[in-house]
Amino acid sequence: MSTYSTEQIRNIALTGQGGAGKTTLADALLAGAGVISSPGRVEKGNTVCDFDAEEKAHQHSLNSAVVSLEHCGAHINLVDTPGMPDFLGHALGSLAAVETAAVVINAQRGIEMVARRIMQRAEERGLCRMIIVNRIDAENVDLPALVGQIQESFGKVCLPINLPRGGGTGVIDVFNSTEGEADFSGVREAHEAIVDQTVEVDEQLMEKYLEQGEVSPDQLHEPFEKALREGHLVPICFTSATEGVGIAELLDVITKMMPNPAEGNPKPFERVTEEGAEAVTFAPEAGEPAIAHVFKVTTDPFVGKLGIFRIHRGTVGRETQLYLDDGRKPFKVGHLFRIEGKEHHEIERGVPGDICAVAKVEEIQFNQVLHEAAEDAGVRMRDLKLPRPMSGFAIEAKSRGDEQKIAKALTAMESEDPCFRVERSAESGETVIRGLGELHLRIILEKMKHRYNVEVDTHPPTIAYHETIGAEAEGHHRHKKQTGGAGQFGEVYLRVAPLPRGEGFQFSNDIFGGAIPHNLVPAVEKGVRQMMEEGAIAGYPMQDIHVSVYDGKYHPVDSKEVAFVTAGRKAFIDAVHKAKPAILEPIVNLEITAPEENMGDLTADLSGKRGRIQGTETMPGGMILLRAQAPLGELTQYQSQLKSITGGQGSFTMEFSHYDPVPANVQQQLIARARPQEAEAG
Repeated sequence: MSTYSTEQIRNIALTGQGGAGKTTLADALLAGAGVISSPGRVEKGNTVCDFDAEEKAHQHSLNSAVVSLEHCGAHINLVDTPGMPDFLGHALGSLAAVETAAVVINAQRGIEMVARRIMQRAEERGLCRMIIVNRIDAENVDLPALVGQIQESFGKVCLPINLPRGGGTGVIDVFNSTEGEADFSGVREAHEAIVDQTVEVDEQLMEKYLEQGEVSPDQLHEPFEKALREGHLVPICFTSATEGVGIAELLDVITKMMPNPAEGNPKPFERVTEEGAEAVTFAPEAGEPAIAHVFKVTTDPFVGKLGIFRIHRGTVGRETQLYLDDGRKPFKVGHLFRIEGKEHHEIERGVPGDICAVAKVEEIQFNQVLHEAAEDAGVRMRDLKLPRPMSGFAIEAKSRGDEQKIAKALTAMESEDPCFRVERSAESGETVIRGLGELHLRIILEKMKHRYNVEVDTHPPTIAYHETIGAEAEGHHRHKKQTGGAGQFGEVYLRVAPLPRGEGFQFSNDIFGGAIPHNLVPAVEKGVRQMMEEGAIAGYPMQDIHVSVYDGKYHPVDSKEVAFVTAGRKAFIDAVHKAKPAILEPIVNLEITAPEENMGDLTADLSGKRGRIQGTETMPGGMILLRAQAPLGELTQYQSQLKSITGGQGSFTMEFSHYDPVPANVQQQLIARARPQEAEAG
């Protein structure tokens, strides 16, 4: 299809846990639509979506990949997303580009952690959702029990739109049909359940249905899509991607029943002004100035940096001038591409709702808004709520002189990965890379070696402790220095008070009567800010403190900025030591999946790490999901410890929760560790 309209587009994200078969399903759909002659296999490394060397080596998707196909007059954009928890950021970022999140579930393994996270996040962002139960022909599957588990986990709104038949060798449509045999449930029963659910969103149709006992599929189309938009219906489809079972039927469901960009819920943008941020939506009108959102950035070996974006309003074509976020200098679209896995094909234009890419715009970044009109400079996508990268390696170059190559590699990979961060700690002097787990970081190091030909040594990073106070107090310091010529004089009285956690730092000038001249008060604040960065008790940055300067003295000749910087520093230290100073440590949320028999050992181990169990959940196959909170400093070796406890069958994810004060004995150890450094610095 050389040209198509917004109404013909279907944007679908294939999501779910690693091993559910998403990449194989994408290949099966491409083959079913005639895009490729036959589907590839992950184990053979010949699928369309897993084309990176690291993906082929690990036999798992590590990035999101975009492909498209044509079926029955529709243009379908598929975004195949990684399913391992360490790469969840790519999957969540891709939700911004689609109307429908299709959560793929392995029929043998049931509902897993990533599927739960995606279902929840898709609902929060107003996406239509569907569930695809894959591998229905595998051994030892209990599909009726799995449907029950899906409904228990996600609600009775989850209903089959087709059912397996012939022992998983085919599927039968229960939306349009009431006759036939299925492997479980009755076709008529399933048909009535989904019709009952659909007509509930349309009072007039419900009355007609109650009077006549039946309505036609054509009459159900509009209320079906309304039910999807409102989260009142989540259809379940059944497939076996490796055998091609249910693929033709799934293509029909996507084409005929899933919403196009004009029918789905509008994306949550906001416009930022001096007064604050206000919600704004954009109708997919072709004649309006273009608005697009960058949901993926990658580097192609032939064309360089690629920004992949979804058009939300207007038309983007060659020669279109676009701005990046609030940038004042536009760039011209020289080449516009459609992405097909690792291939890219040049196109003339992209219509509202389409997914396209632009090359060689070095400034383009993930999550940026591209806009044609300068007045849209304040538009941004509402917070995607990506998990915060907490796992870390401190890195050092293996070979001297590689620092510049390493910096270039890290910058490139940070721009491509929404949950990869590079930190340079002024306190420790370390360069720290952070991701969502140890595997995430190991893959980053592999890419550095293979793509950029650089290697690094790694070690655990210094934990990012902070300091704060627990009470109000006053501090005072008089700085007086005379060295022959002009002297230095400054005297400061100030108060400190704790702020709620996460509030940062506040400074107020409460001096009356000119005890300190107005032009010297910023010097006091400068001295306080220096100590906020350096730490007053153990050398860690300080947070959540309000400082009020209320009195002082100055000398008309000897009072200079440097004197009040020093006086401010030392008055602040004096106050902090009286204000119940505390060291804060980062606390993380843990989700641990492990065999049920390891439950006792896991809880005992977490208790020894000062962890708190938040809850547990039974999963299929004798597994449990354990939720807990624990200090990050206790988890530096948790990957190997969990492997030892569970015989290699356990996995976990963690994300930042909050900062908490450390116990008194830990605080004393941290202060004692810092004292030799302080003495040496002095």
